[in-house]
Parts: sequence; structure tokens; C-alpha cells
Amino acid sequence: MADTPQFTEFQGIPLDPRTDYYRIFDDVDGADLEWWKKARDFCEFARPFVNDAWEKAEYNIPGAEEAARRGLIRDGIDIEGQPAMSIRAKRMIGMEASRLDASTATAFGVQAGLAMQSINSFGTDEQKAKYLGPMSRMEIRGAFALTEPDHGSDSIALETTAKRDGDDWVINGEKKWIGHGSVGHITVVYARMEDGKVGAFIVDQDQEGYEATTITGKGSLRGIPQAEIKLNNVRVSDDRRLPGCKSFRDTAKVLMSTRIGVAWSALGLAIDCYEKVLKYASERHQFGRPLIKNQIIQQRLADMLMDVTGMALYCKRLLELEESGEVTEQQAALAKVHNTRAARRVAANARDMFGGVGILLENDVIRHFTDIETLHTYEGTDTMQSLIVGKSITGVGAFTG
Repeated sequence: MADTPQFTEFQGIPLDPRTDYYRIFDDVDGADLEWWKKARDFCEFARPFVNDAWEKAEYNIPGAEEAARRGLIRDGIDIEGQPAMSIRAKRMIGMEASRLDASTATAFGVQAGLAMQSINSFGTDEQKAKYLGPMSRMEIRGAFALTEPDHGSDSIALETTAKRDGDDWVINGEKKWIGHGSVGHITVVYARMEDGKVGAFIVDQDQEGYEATTITGKGSLRGIPQAEIKLNNVRVSDDRRLPGCKSFRDTAKVLMSTRIGVAWSALGLAIDCYEKVLKYASERHQFGRPLIKNQIIQQRLADMLMDVTGMALYCKRLLELEESGEVTEQQAALAKVHNTRAARRVAANARDMFGGVGILLENDVIRHFTDIETLHTYEGTDTMQSLIVGKSITGVGAFTG
């Protein structure tokens, strides 16, 4: 093997052996490889627009609609008339979208991983037929409303209520940090019913009593709008309730899948940071020679590769468990914590190694650097995921003081 592996192409997908150092993804083939290629083709199409959208804090709806036209906003859900998408394919799509832009990947996750999966997991056949096809085409944009202003990590303490009134349900409460909540068409609202159980309801965003305000001033994930929502006597008919949702444990099944998705997203961001700074250090000359001829640069690149490789191995093993139906909430939590922590280190190193130009959006790493802060927090904070793992290995819960 040469001292410096050269850029190669594997079955139509360019894989730099300096990134996939252990050849972890060599076995992606067949239909899964085709989905990966479709994702990469979309990302090349969307790449010229992401920094502008992020800087202006604008949601690139046409870009999301283009991804839908290419069949990418599915999260593996079976849609009549559309080709099958495996668990492996959906994870590769998520990684690739994040390698492009975390806001774009979050839009995929909100639409398909949360809103569509809620309907797919808890809805009737009629509800699935009505919503899932149009949502996969982004004809209906959906939101997932669980988090509340006073209940983030302790979302089980849900205060939003749904009370039965004849054939309808009347919903009152507030939600916060809801992707698509102010720019969509429907919101799947989770609320506490009178019997204490958790219910899920499909609420039209234009109906009376639904008030959504886009949260401004964000320094992270600026390319996807998130909303604060007030629900004041919002009335929905019983056929808009998702009958399969009866407890918070049901909701947790959807959240576990998206938590796994965050581990893959963190990997995508870290790969892009590592590859961008490797290229930059190879081309940038200081003191009469390229940066990569400096020992400290080589050591830092090796450190970044260690993190990227570790993250990829976590994802690969988690994928095997997910495919076999054996993955647990605790295993998902461990991967989420590990990969977002590692991605933080990789992004910080990349930003620093770029020097002054590292703060320019045109080099991408500063966007990844700030966006990883949101990934580190959402779908369960670092602390809460660590406590989930801690309870599993000690048998003692430590979620309260």
C-alpha cells in the first residue's frame, strides 16, 4: 500500500480511503447503493444554495421539494407506487444529507422521521393513505409537536391537554422548538388525555386557535425554521386522532429511531469537516511549504480520523442491531452521545486548522461547527442520554436530584 492512499471510486460512489479508513461501507451495494447515489446527486444539486439559506435564515422549500421528487423524504416508509427503501438506505441518505447541511437533514428528519413516522406507526389505514403519499412528495409539510416551553428533557411531564367534547377533541397548551411548525400544513400534536394517557392528533396549521411564531435569533440550524406554538381551544374531530398512540412509551419508539438518525447525522458532519480541512491543508502553503508537512497538522488529522472512524463503527454496529430488530433505547443513547461529542471535536479542529478563513461560510466548517451544537442537544441532551446509559449499567436511575 502506498504511503498516501489516492482518491478512488467504489461502484460509482466516490469514497476516499483516507476517510473510510477501515472500509466500513464497502458492503453497501445493490438498491442501497443506488439510494446513496441518489442522495449524493441531490446534495450536489443543493450544495450551491445551503450557505445562502443558512446566512439569511431562510428555509429552502424548493430544495426540500426537489429531494421529495427524487424520493428521498421517506425514512424507509413503504409508499404505494414507490420503490422499497431499506433501513440501511435511509441511514445512508441521512448521513449524506448531513454531510451537505444539517438544516437540510433536519428537514428530512422532521418531515419523514417524526411527522410521517408518527402517522405510519399510530395511524389507521385511512390516515396513512390520506397523508403519507402526499407528505413523501412534500405536498403536505408536517410537524411533530412534543417539546414544550417548560418541558424539554422531561417531556414525559406533558402539560398540553386534549379533552373530549362530543365527537371532537379540544386541545390546549404550548409547544416549542417545533420544526415546520410555522411553515407547514399539519402538525402532529402530542397531548395528555383525561385518562392520563398520551394521545397524538393531526392538527391543521391554519385552523382556529393554532398560533405559531417562528423562533428568530438562532446561531445554529438557521436553514430550518422552528416554531413556538400556542394551542387555544383547538378543536379536532376524533378521526384526526392517531389511535395507535396511547402512552409516552409509544412516542419513545419514534424518538429512538430519530436519535439513531442523529448519530448518523453527526457522522456526516464530521466527515465533511475532516475532508474539507484535509484538502485545505494539502493546498495551503505557509513558511514555504504545505501545511500537511507539519507534524502537528498530521497529528491533528490523525486525531480527527480516529474520531470519524469510531463514529462510523458505532453507526455500523447500530445499523446491524436495527436491521435485526434488536436495537435498544440505551444503545441508541450511547451512539448519540458518542457521535455528537466526537463531531464537536472534529468540527472544532477543522475550524481552527482553517485559520482565519475558517469562519467563512464558503468553507462550510463554521456552519457545521455551529450546527453540531443543536445536534448535541436535540433528540435528547448529552446529559439525559448519558443518564439513560448510566441507569442501564448501574440499575439506578439518577434523572432527578
